[in-house]
Amino acid sequence: MTRDVDICLLLEGTYPYVRGGVSSWLHQIISGLPEYRFHIVFLGGTPEFYGAPVYQLPDNVIGFEAHYLLHAPDKLTPAARTGDSAIFERWGQLVSYLEQAKEPIPAELLDAIFSQLGSHNGLSQADFLYSRSSWEVLSKRYRDSFSDQSFVDYFWTYRNIHRPFFTLARIAEHLPDAKVFHSLSTGYAGFLGALCRQKTKQPFIITEHGIYTKERKIDLSQASWIKDRHSLIDISMHKEMEQTRKTWIRFFEQLGLTAYHQADTIISLFEGNRQRQHSDGAPEHKTRVIVNGIDVGRFEKAYGQRPVTPPLVVGLIGRVVPIKDIKTFIRAIRGAVEILPALQGWIIGPTEEDPAYVRECELLIASLGLTEHVKLLGNQNVAEIMPRLGVVMLTSISEAQPLVLLEAMASGIPCIATEVGACSEIIHGAPGEDASMGAAGVMIQIASPVQAANAIVETLTNTSQWQKTGDIGRQRVTRYYHETDMYGAYRTLYQEAMNGRHRL
Repeated sequence: MTRDVDICLLLEGTYPYVRGGVSSWLHQIISGLPEYRFHIVFLGGTPEFYGAPVYQLPDNVIGFEAHYLLHAPDKLTPAARTGDSAIFERWGQLVSYLEQAKEPIPAELLDAIFSQLGSHNGLSQADFLYSRSSWEVLSKRYRDSFSDQSFVDYFWTYRNIHRPFFTLARIAEHLPDAKVFHSLSTGYAGFLGALCRQKTKQPFIITEHGIYTKERKIDLSQASWIKDRHSLIDISMHKEMEQTRKTWIRFFEQLGLTAYHQADTIISLFEGNRQRQHSDGAPEHKTRVIVNGIDVGRFEKAYGQRPVTPPLVVGLIGRVVPIKDIKTFIRAIRGAVEILPALQGWIIGPTEEDPAYVRECELLIASLGLTEHVKLLGNQNVAEIMPRLGVVMLTSISEAQPLVLLEAMASGIPCIATEVGACSEIIHGAPGEDASMGAAGVMIQIASPVQAANAIVETLTNTSQWQKTGDIGRQRVTRYYHETDMYGAYRTLYQEAMNGRHRL
Protein backbone atom coordinates (compact mmCIF):
# COMPACT_ATOMS: atom_id res chain seq x y z
CA MET A 1 0.00 0.00 0.00
CA THR A 2 1.23 3.45 -0.92
CA ARG A 3 2.41 5.40 2.11
CA ASP A 4 3.54 8.97 2.73
CA VAL A 5 0.51 10.32 0.89
CA ASP A 6 -0.41 13.92 1.58
CA ILE A 7 -3.80 14.06 -0.15
CA CYS A 8 -6.04 11.13 -1.05
CA LEU A 9 -8.43 12.30 -3.78
CA LEU A 10 -11.83 10.59 -4.01
CA LEU A 11 -13.26 10.92 -7.51
CA GLU A 12 -16.48 9.76 -9.12
CA GLY A 13 -16.73 9.36 -12.88
CA THR A 14 -14.19 12.04 -13.78
CA TYR A 15 -10.39 12.27 -13.86
CA PRO A 16 -8.40 10.77 -15.51
CA TYR A 17 -10.92 9.15 -17.87
CA VAL A 18 -13.22 12.09 -18.75
CA ARG A 19 -12.09 15.40 -20.25
CA GLY A 20 -13.09 18.91 -19.30
CA GLY A 21 -14.79 20.50 -16.31
CA VAL A 22 -13.79 18.98 -12.99
CA SER A 23 -11.10 16.85 -14.64
CA SER A 24 -9.35 19.86 -16.17
CA TRP A 25 -9.49 21.67 -12.85
CA LEU A 26 -8.10 18.71 -10.92
CA HIS A 27 -5.22 18.19 -13.35
CA GLN A 28 -4.47 21.89 -12.94
CA ILE A 29 -4.51 21.66 -9.12
CA ILE A 30 -2.29 18.57 -8.94
CA SER A 31 0.20 20.04 -11.41
CA GLY A 32 0.14 23.43 -9.70
CA LEU A 33 0.86 22.02 -6.22
CA PRO A 34 3.94 19.85 -6.89
CA GLU A 35 4.97 19.93 -3.23
CA TYR A 36 2.07 17.61 -2.31
CA ARG A 37 1.91 13.87 -3.00
CA PHE A 38 -1.48 12.67 -4.22
CA HIS A 39 -3.15 9.27 -4.26
CA ILE A 40 -6.27 8.88 -6.44
CA VAL A 41 -9.24 6.63 -5.73
CA PHE A 42 -11.46 6.58 -8.83
CA LEU A 43 -15.06 5.33 -8.67
CA GLY A 44 -16.85 4.43 -11.88
CA GLY A 45 -19.89 2.50 -13.02
CA THR A 46 -18.45 -0.41 -14.99
CA PRO A 47 -15.12 -0.69 -16.81
CA GLU A 48 -16.96 -0.64 -20.14
CA PHE A 49 -18.00 2.99 -19.52
CA TYR A 50 -14.39 4.17 -19.73
CA GLY A 51 -11.59 3.85 -22.24
CA ALA A 52 -7.95 4.62 -21.68
CA PRO A 53 -7.06 7.59 -19.44
CA VAL A 54 -7.16 10.90 -21.32
CA TYR A 55 -4.80 12.64 -18.89
CA GLN A 56 -1.23 11.66 -18.08
CA LEU A 57 -0.92 11.61 -14.32
CA PRO A 58 1.59 14.19 -13.02
CA ASP A 59 4.69 12.91 -11.25
CA ASN A 60 3.33 13.87 -7.82
CA VAL A 61 0.49 11.33 -8.18
CA ILE A 62 2.16 8.44 -6.39
CA GLY A 63 -0.81 6.07 -6.24
CA PHE A 64 -3.88 5.28 -8.34
CA GLU A 65 -6.70 2.77 -7.99
CA ALA A 66 -9.96 2.31 -9.91
CA HIS A 67 -13.11 0.67 -8.57
CA TYR A 68 -16.39 -0.01 -10.37
CA LEU A 69 -19.60 0.20 -8.37
CA LEU A 70 -21.87 -1.51 -10.89
CA HIS A 71 -19.45 -4.27 -11.79
CA ALA A 72 -20.98 -7.72 -11.43
CA PRO A 73 -20.13 -9.24 -8.03
CA ASP A 74 -18.18 -12.43 -7.63
CA LYS A 75 -20.19 -15.40 -8.78
CA LEU A 76 -22.39 -16.42 -5.88
CA THR A 77 -24.52 -19.52 -5.84
CA PRO A 78 -28.01 -18.77 -4.48
CA ALA A 79 -28.55 -20.74 -1.31
CA ALA A 80 -30.73 -20.37 1.77
CA ARG A 81 -28.96 -18.50 4.57
CA THR A 82 -30.04 -17.25 7.97
CA GLY A 83 -27.99 -14.08 8.38
CA ASP A 84 -27.14 -12.36 11.64
CA SER A 85 -30.41 -10.80 12.84
CA ALA A 86 -28.63 -8.29 15.13
CA ILE A 87 -26.44 -6.99 12.29
CA PHE A 88 -29.43 -6.81 9.97
CA GLU A 89 -31.38 -4.88 12.58
CA ARG A 90 -28.72 -2.17 12.37
CA TRP A 91 -28.72 -2.52 8.59
CA GLY A 92 -32.47 -1.81 8.67
CA GLN A 93 -31.75 1.39 10.62
CA LEU A 94 -29.25 2.45 7.95
CA VAL A 95 -31.75 1.77 5.16
CA SER A 96 -34.35 3.84 7.00
CA TYR A 97 -31.99 6.83 7.03
CA LEU A 98 -31.20 6.34 3.34
CA GLU A 99 -34.88 6.30 2.40
CA GLN A 100 -35.86 9.36 4.45
CA ALA A 101 -32.89 11.77 4.14
CA LYS A 102 -34.15 13.92 7.01
CA GLU A 103 -31.11 13.60 9.27
CA PRO A 104 -27.52 12.51 8.56
CA ILE A 105 -26.60 8.92 9.35
CA PRO A 106 -25.09 8.88 12.87
CA ALA A 107 -21.36 8.23 12.99
CA GLU A 108 -21.78 5.26 15.31
CA LEU A 109 -24.21 3.60 12.90
CA LEU A 110 -21.83 4.16 9.98
CA ASP A 111 -19.06 2.53 11.98
CA ALA A 112 -21.23 -0.37 13.15
CA ILE A 113 -22.36 -1.25 9.62
CA PHE A 114 -19.35 -0.56 7.45
CA SER A 115 -16.88 -2.21 9.81
CA GLN A 116 -18.75 -5.49 9.18
CA LEU A 117 -20.00 -4.99 5.62
CA GLY A 118 -18.55 -7.54 3.24
CA SER A 119 -16.80 -9.62 5.90
CA HIS A 120 -17.47 -13.33 6.16
CA ASN A 121 -18.40 -13.09 9.83
CA GLY A 122 -20.30 -9.84 9.47
CA LEU A 123 -22.75 -8.84 6.75
CA SER A 124 -21.52 -10.63 3.65
CA GLN A 125 -22.76 -9.98 0.14
CA ALA A 126 -24.23 -13.48 0.12
CA ASP A 127 -26.19 -12.63 3.28
CA PHE A 128 -27.39 -9.38 1.68
CA LEU A 129 -28.61 -11.21 -1.42
CA TYR A 130 -29.95 -14.48 -0.04
CA SER A 131 -30.47 -14.52 3.73
CA ARG A 132 -33.75 -14.62 5.62
CA SER A 133 -32.64 -11.71 7.82
CA SER A 134 -32.01 -9.57 4.74
CA TRP A 135 -35.41 -10.49 3.30
CA GLU A 136 -37.09 -9.50 6.54
CA VAL A 137 -35.50 -6.03 6.44
CA LEU A 138 -36.42 -5.54 2.79
CA SER A 139 -40.03 -6.69 3.18
CA LYS A 140 -40.52 -4.63 6.35
CA ARG A 141 -39.24 -1.47 4.64
CA TYR A 142 -41.63 -2.18 1.76
CA ARG A 143 -44.63 -2.71 4.03
CA ASP A 144 -43.84 0.34 6.16
CA SER A 145 -43.16 2.90 3.43
CA PHE A 146 -43.61 1.61 -0.12
CA SER A 147 -46.62 -0.69 -0.21
CA ASP A 148 -48.37 1.56 -2.74
CA GLN A 149 -45.80 0.67 -5.43
CA SER A 150 -44.88 -2.56 -7.18
CA PHE A 151 -42.88 -4.86 -4.90
CA VAL A 152 -40.77 -6.00 -7.88
CA ASP A 153 -39.78 -2.38 -8.62
CA TYR A 154 -38.92 -1.79 -4.97
CA PHE A 155 -36.97 -5.06 -4.72
CA TRP A 156 -34.63 -4.23 -7.61
CA THR A 157 -34.29 -0.58 -6.63
CA TYR A 158 -33.32 -1.69 -3.11
CA ARG A 159 -30.67 -4.09 -4.41
CA ASN A 160 -29.21 -1.70 -6.99
CA ILE A 161 -28.97 1.21 -4.56
CA HIS A 162 -27.25 -0.67 -1.75
CA ARG A 163 -24.97 -3.12 -3.57
CA PRO A 164 -22.23 -0.52 -4.24
CA PHE A 165 -21.79 -0.15 -0.48
CA PHE A 166 -19.89 -3.43 -0.45
CA THR A 167 -17.32 -1.94 -2.81
CA LEU A 168 -17.06 1.22 -0.70
CA ALA A 169 -16.55 -0.85 2.44
CA ARG A 170 -13.77 -2.83 0.75
CA ILE A 171 -12.05 0.39 -0.34
CA ALA A 172 -12.32 1.81 3.17
CA GLU A 173 -10.54 -1.27 4.53
CA HIS A 174 -7.46 -0.64 2.37
CA LEU A 175 -6.97 3.11 2.45
CA PRO A 176 -3.62 4.78 1.84
CA ASP A 177 -1.93 6.35 4.84
CA ALA A 178 -3.03 9.87 3.85
CA LYS A 179 -2.92 13.07 5.86
CA VAL A 180 -6.06 14.48 4.21
CA PHE A 181 -8.97 12.95 2.28
CA HIS A 182 -10.46 15.20 -0.40
CA SER A 183 -13.60 14.38 -2.38
CA LEU A 184 -14.65 16.40 -5.44
CA SER A 185 -18.34 15.66 -4.98
CA THR A 186 -20.84 14.25 -2.58
CA GLY A 187 -22.56 11.12 -3.95
CA TYR A 188 -20.70 7.83 -3.62
CA ALA A 189 -17.29 9.57 -3.53
CA GLY A 190 -18.42 11.92 -0.79
CA PHE A 191 -19.93 9.05 1.16
CA LEU A 192 -16.64 7.19 0.83
CA GLY A 193 -15.02 10.31 2.26
CA ALA A 194 -17.36 10.11 5.24
CA LEU A 195 -16.26 6.50 5.78
CA CYS A 196 -12.60 7.56 5.50
CA ARG A 197 -13.16 10.30 8.09
CA GLN A 198 -14.89 7.86 10.42
CA LYS A 199 -12.27 5.14 10.03
CA THR A 200 -9.01 7.15 10.03
CA LYS A 201 -10.03 10.29 11.98
CA GLN A 202 -8.01 12.23 9.41
CA PRO A 203 -9.46 15.48 8.00
CA PHE A 204 -11.97 15.24 5.16
CA ILE A 205 -12.56 18.05 2.66
CA ILE A 206 -15.29 18.33 0.00
CA THR A 207 -15.00 20.57 -3.04
CA GLU A 208 -18.17 20.79 -5.11
CA HIS A 209 -17.98 22.40 -8.53
CA GLY A 210 -21.65 21.82 -9.25
CA ILE A 211 -24.09 20.65 -6.59
CA TYR A 212 -23.97 16.88 -7.00
CA THR A 213 -27.44 16.20 -5.58
CA LYS A 214 -29.02 18.82 -7.85
CA GLU A 215 -27.31 17.35 -10.91
CA ARG A 216 -28.38 13.81 -10.03
CA LYS A 217 -31.98 15.06 -9.77
CA ILE A 218 -31.68 16.42 -13.30
CA ASP A 219 -30.19 13.12 -14.51
CA LEU A 220 -32.91 11.08 -12.80
CA SER A 221 -35.68 13.25 -14.21
CA GLN A 222 -34.39 12.35 -17.69
CA ALA A 223 -33.33 8.75 -16.99
CA SER A 224 -34.68 6.44 -19.69
CA TRP A 225 -34.01 3.34 -17.55
CA ILE A 226 -36.86 4.46 -15.29
CA LYS A 227 -39.94 3.98 -17.45
CA ASP A 228 -42.76 6.41 -16.76
CA ARG A 229 -45.83 4.60 -17.94
CA HIS A 230 -47.75 7.63 -19.20
CA SER A 231 -49.60 5.55 -21.75
CA LEU A 232 -51.21 3.31 -19.17
CA ILE A 233 -54.76 4.04 -18.06
CA ASP A 234 -53.96 2.94 -14.52
CA ILE A 235 -52.41 6.11 -13.11
CA SER A 236 -51.17 4.23 -10.05
CA MET A 237 -48.69 2.44 -12.29
CA HIS A 238 -47.23 5.83 -13.29
CA LYS A 239 -46.92 6.70 -9.60
CA GLU A 240 -45.00 3.46 -9.04
CA MET A 241 -42.25 4.52 -11.36
CA GLU A 242 -42.24 8.06 -10.06
CA GLN A 243 -41.65 6.53 -6.63
CA THR A 244 -38.55 4.82 -8.01
CA ARG A 245 -37.16 8.23 -9.01
CA LYS A 246 -37.99 9.62 -5.59
CA THR A 247 -36.25 6.72 -3.87
CA TRP A 248 -33.06 7.34 -5.83
CA ILE A 249 -33.25 11.09 -5.19
CA ARG A 250 -33.67 10.63 -1.43
CA PHE A 251 -30.77 8.19 -1.48
CA PHE A 252 -28.43 10.75 -3.07
CA GLU A 253 -29.74 13.44 -0.73
CA GLN A 254 -28.74 11.25 2.22
CA LEU A 255 -25.31 10.50 0.79
CA GLY A 256 -24.78 14.25 0.48
CA LEU A 257 -26.16 15.05 3.91
CA THR A 258 -23.95 12.49 5.63
CA ALA A 259 -20.88 13.59 3.67
CA TYR A 260 -21.52 17.23 4.64
CA HIS A 261 -21.76 16.35 8.33
CA GLN A 262 -18.65 14.18 8.34
CA ALA A 263 -16.60 16.73 6.37
CA ASP A 264 -14.35 19.20 8.15
CA THR A 265 -14.43 21.81 5.37
CA ILE A 266 -16.83 22.18 2.44
CA ILE A 267 -15.75 24.24 -0.56
CA SER A 268 -17.93 25.79 -3.26
CA LEU A 269 -16.91 27.96 -6.19
CA PHE A 270 -19.24 30.89 -5.55
CA GLU A 271 -21.60 32.24 -2.92
CA GLY A 272 -24.78 30.95 -4.55
CA ASN A 273 -23.59 27.36 -4.33
CA ARG A 274 -22.38 27.87 -0.77
CA GLN A 275 -25.90 28.92 0.16
CA ARG A 276 -27.30 25.90 -1.70
CA GLN A 277 -25.01 23.59 0.26
CA HIS A 278 -26.25 25.15 3.47
CA SER A 279 -29.91 24.70 2.46
CA ASP A 280 -29.12 21.05 1.59
CA GLY A 281 -27.87 20.44 5.12
CA ALA A 282 -24.22 21.51 5.16
CA PRO A 283 -23.35 23.15 8.50
CA GLU A 284 -22.74 26.78 7.57
CA HIS A 285 -19.61 27.17 9.70
CA LYS A 286 -17.88 24.48 7.62
CA THR A 287 -18.50 26.13 4.25
CA ARG A 288 -16.29 28.55 2.35
CA VAL A 289 -15.78 29.80 -1.21
CA ILE A 290 -12.64 29.34 -3.31
CA VAL A 291 -13.07 30.54 -6.88
CA ASN A 292 -11.50 28.81 -9.85
CA GLY A 293 -8.53 30.36 -11.55
CA ILE A 294 -6.84 29.90 -14.91
CA ASP A 295 -3.40 30.38 -16.41
CA VAL A 296 -4.08 33.77 -17.98
CA GLY A 297 -0.68 33.73 -19.67
CA ARG A 298 -1.69 30.67 -21.70
CA PHE A 299 -4.18 32.89 -23.55
CA GLU A 300 -1.88 35.87 -24.07
CA LYS A 301 -1.14 34.82 -27.65
CA ALA A 302 -4.85 34.24 -28.36
CA TYR A 303 -5.65 37.73 -27.10
CA GLY A 304 -2.93 39.18 -29.30
CA GLN A 305 -4.32 37.33 -32.32
CA ARG A 306 -7.89 38.50 -31.78
CA PRO A 307 -9.06 39.96 -35.12
CA VAL A 308 -10.20 43.55 -35.55
CA THR A 309 -13.74 42.54 -36.49
CA PRO A 310 -15.70 39.66 -34.92
CA PRO A 311 -15.51 36.32 -36.78
CA LEU A 312 -18.99 35.03 -37.60
CA VAL A 313 -18.39 31.92 -35.53
CA VAL A 314 -20.14 30.94 -32.29
CA GLY A 315 -18.27 28.39 -30.20
CA LEU A 316 -19.73 26.09 -27.57
CA ILE A 317 -16.87 24.49 -25.66
CA GLY A 318 -17.92 21.53 -23.55
CA ARG A 319 -18.92 17.89 -23.40
CA VAL A 320 -21.74 16.86 -25.75
CA VAL A 321 -24.14 15.72 -23.02
CA PRO A 322 -27.73 16.67 -22.12
CA ILE A 323 -26.80 18.90 -19.16
CA LYS A 324 -24.97 21.21 -21.61
CA ASP A 325 -28.22 21.51 -23.65
CA ILE A 326 -26.46 21.35 -26.99
CA LYS A 327 -29.83 21.25 -28.73
CA THR A 328 -30.68 24.79 -27.62
CA PHE A 329 -27.34 25.91 -29.06
CA ILE A 330 -28.19 24.27 -32.39
CA ARG A 331 -31.63 25.90 -32.48
CA ALA A 332 -30.08 29.26 -31.61
CA ILE A 333 -27.76 28.99 -34.62
CA ARG A 334 -30.80 28.21 -36.78
CA GLY A 335 -32.42 31.45 -35.67
CA ALA A 336 -29.28 33.57 -36.01
CA VAL A 337 -28.52 32.24 -39.50
CA GLU A 338 -31.67 33.97 -40.71
CA ILE A 339 -29.96 37.33 -40.00
CA LEU A 340 -26.34 36.27 -40.52
CA PRO A 341 -26.34 33.73 -43.38
CA ALA A 342 -22.57 33.15 -43.14
CA LEU A 343 -22.72 32.25 -39.43
CA GLN A 344 -21.03 29.10 -38.17
CA GLY A 345 -21.70 27.24 -34.93
CA TRP A 346 -18.83 25.09 -33.66
CA ILE A 347 -19.38 22.49 -30.94
CA ILE A 348 -15.96 21.92 -29.44
CA GLY A 349 -15.53 19.11 -26.95
CA PRO A 350 -15.56 15.35 -26.33
CA THR A 351 -18.37 13.26 -27.81
CA GLU A 352 -17.68 9.83 -26.33
CA GLU A 353 -19.59 10.19 -23.05
CA ASP A 354 -23.15 9.92 -24.43
CA PRO A 355 -23.18 8.61 -28.02
CA ALA A 356 -27.00 8.46 -28.12
CA TYR A 357 -27.26 12.17 -27.30
CA VAL A 358 -24.57 12.99 -29.88
CA ARG A 359 -26.64 11.16 -32.49
CA GLU A 360 -29.75 13.12 -31.49
CA CYS A 361 -27.80 16.35 -31.96
CA GLU A 362 -26.57 15.23 -35.38
CA LEU A 363 -30.13 14.42 -36.43
CA LEU A 364 -31.33 17.82 -35.20
CA ILE A 365 -28.61 19.57 -37.18
CA ALA A 366 -29.67 17.71 -40.32
CA SER A 367 -33.40 18.26 -39.76
CA LEU A 368 -32.89 22.02 -39.40
CA GLY A 369 -30.81 22.19 -42.55
CA LEU A 370 -27.67 23.23 -40.67
CA THR A 371 -25.13 20.71 -41.92
CA GLU A 372 -23.12 23.54 -43.53
CA HIS A 373 -23.43 25.78 -40.47
CA VAL A 374 -23.02 23.58 -37.35
CA LYS A 375 -19.94 21.39 -36.88
CA LEU A 376 -18.99 18.96 -34.13
CA LEU A 377 -15.24 19.43 -33.95
CA GLY A 378 -14.42 17.16 -31.02
CA ASN A 379 -11.49 18.04 -28.76
CA GLN A 380 -9.41 21.02 -29.84
CA ASN A 381 -6.61 23.11 -28.36
CA VAL A 382 -8.78 25.80 -26.78
CA ALA A 383 -6.05 28.46 -26.68
CA GLU A 384 -5.41 27.99 -30.39
CA ILE A 385 -9.02 28.02 -31.51
CA MET A 386 -10.11 31.08 -29.51
CA PRO A 387 -8.99 33.74 -32.06
CA ARG A 388 -11.25 32.05 -34.65
CA LEU A 389 -14.36 32.57 -32.51
CA GLY A 390 -16.52 35.67 -32.42
CA VAL A 391 -18.37 34.66 -29.27
CA VAL A 392 -18.36 31.75 -26.82
CA MET A 393 -21.81 30.51 -25.86
CA LEU A 394 -22.82 28.33 -22.93
CA THR A 395 -26.39 26.93 -22.97
CA SER A 396 -26.11 24.59 -19.96
CA ILE A 397 -29.03 23.88 -17.66
CA SER A 398 -26.64 23.45 -14.72
CA GLU A 399 -23.12 24.71 -14.10
CA ALA A 400 -20.85 25.81 -11.30
CA GLN A 401 -18.10 28.20 -12.40
CA PRO A 402 -17.32 27.28 -16.00
CA LEU A 403 -13.66 27.47 -16.91
CA VAL A 404 -14.56 27.95 -20.58
CA LEU A 405 -16.01 31.38 -19.83
CA LEU A 406 -12.83 32.41 -18.03
CA GLU A 407 -10.73 31.10 -20.91
CA ALA A 408 -12.81 32.99 -23.48
CA MET A 409 -12.55 36.17 -21.44
CA ALA A 410 -8.78 35.76 -21.10
CA SER A 411 -8.71 35.64 -24.91
CA GLY A 412 -10.75 38.83 -25.17
CA ILE A 413 -13.79 37.01 -26.58
CA PRO A 414 -17.30 38.06 -25.41
CA CYS A 415 -19.53 35.40 -23.87
CA ILE A 416 -23.21 34.47 -23.91
CA ALA A 417 -24.33 32.24 -21.04
CA THR A 418 -27.43 30.93 -19.33
CA GLU A 419 -28.41 32.07 -15.85
CA VAL A 420 -26.84 29.10 -14.08
CA GLY A 421 -24.16 28.75 -11.44
CA ALA A 422 -21.66 31.58 -11.26
CA CYS A 423 -22.13 32.63 -14.90
CA SER A 424 -23.78 35.94 -14.08
CA GLU A 425 -21.08 36.76 -11.52
CA ILE A 426 -18.37 35.92 -14.06
CA ILE A 427 -19.88 37.98 -16.86
CA HIS A 428 -21.27 40.93 -14.88
CA GLY A 429 -18.88 40.83 -11.95
CA ALA A 430 -19.40 40.43 -8.23
CA PRO A 431 -20.96 43.44 -6.47
CA GLY A 432 -18.52 46.29 -5.97
CA GLU A 433 -15.36 47.09 -7.86
CA ASP A 434 -15.65 43.96 -10.01
CA ALA A 435 -19.13 44.85 -11.30
CA SER A 436 -18.08 48.43 -11.97
CA MET A 437 -15.85 47.20 -14.82
CA GLY A 438 -18.94 46.43 -16.89
CA ALA A 439 -20.28 43.33 -18.65
CA ALA A 440 -18.13 40.79 -20.45
CA GLY A 441 -21.10 39.41 -22.37
CA VAL A 442 -24.82 38.69 -22.30
CA MET A 443 -26.95 36.53 -20.01
CA ILE A 444 -29.85 34.48 -21.40
CA GLN A 445 -32.51 32.24 -19.92
CA ILE A 446 -32.26 28.45 -19.94
CA ALA A 447 -33.67 26.71 -23.04
CA SER A 448 -34.36 29.98 -24.87
CA PRO A 449 -33.10 29.58 -28.45
CA VAL A 450 -34.81 32.77 -29.67
CA GLN A 451 -33.20 34.85 -26.92
CA ALA A 452 -29.87 33.13 -27.61
CA ALA A 453 -30.13 33.85 -31.34
CA ASN A 454 -30.86 37.53 -30.66
CA ALA A 455 -27.83 37.72 -28.34
CA ILE A 456 -25.60 36.22 -31.04
CA VAL A 457 -26.73 38.77 -33.61
CA GLU A 458 -26.42 41.67 -31.16
CA THR A 459 -22.90 40.62 -30.13
CA LEU A 460 -21.49 40.01 -33.60
CA THR A 461 -22.90 43.05 -35.42
CA ASN A 462 -21.42 45.83 -33.27
CA THR A 463 -17.65 45.77 -33.72
CA SER A 464 -16.71 48.52 -31.28
CA GLN A 465 -18.91 47.07 -28.53
CA TRP A 466 -17.56 43.58 -29.30
CA GLN A 467 -13.99 44.75 -28.71
CA LYS A 468 -14.91 46.66 -25.56
CA THR A 469 -16.83 43.70 -24.11
CA GLY A 470 -13.92 41.35 -24.79
CA ASP A 471 -11.44 43.71 -23.13
CA ILE A 472 -13.63 43.95 -20.02
CA GLY A 473 -13.57 40.16 -19.75
CA ARG A 474 -9.79 40.11 -20.12
CA GLN A 475 -9.41 42.67 -17.31
CA ARG A 476 -11.79 40.78 -15.00
CA VAL A 477 -10.07 37.43 -15.39
CA THR A 478 -6.64 38.94 -14.91
CA ARG A 479 -7.66 40.67 -11.70
CA TYR A 480 -9.98 38.15 -10.03
CA TYR A 481 -9.51 34.69 -11.57
CA HIS A 482 -5.76 34.09 -11.77
CA GLU A 483 -4.65 30.55 -10.96
CA THR A 484 -1.95 31.71 -8.53
CA ASP A 485 -4.67 32.90 -6.16
CA MET A 486 -6.43 29.53 -6.39
CA TYR A 487 -3.19 27.64 -5.71
CA GLY A 488 -2.55 29.81 -2.68
CA ALA A 489 -6.04 29.15 -1.32
CA TYR A 490 -5.64 25.37 -1.65
CA ARG A 491 -2.17 25.41 -0.12
CA THR A 492 -3.66 27.18 2.87
CA LEU A 493 -6.60 24.77 3.00
CA TYR A 494 -4.40 21.68 2.93
CA GLN A 495 -1.91 23.09 5.40
CA GLU A 496 -4.64 24.04 7.86
CA ALA A 497 -5.99 20.50 7.64
CA MET A 498 -2.59 18.91 8.20
CA ASN A 499 -1.85 21.23 11.10
CA GLY A 500 -5.13 20.35 12.79
CA ARG A 501 -6.77 23.75 12.27
CA HIS A 502 -9.49 22.35 10.00
CA ARG A 503 -11.97 21.76 12.82
CA LEU A 504 -13.95 24.71 14.14
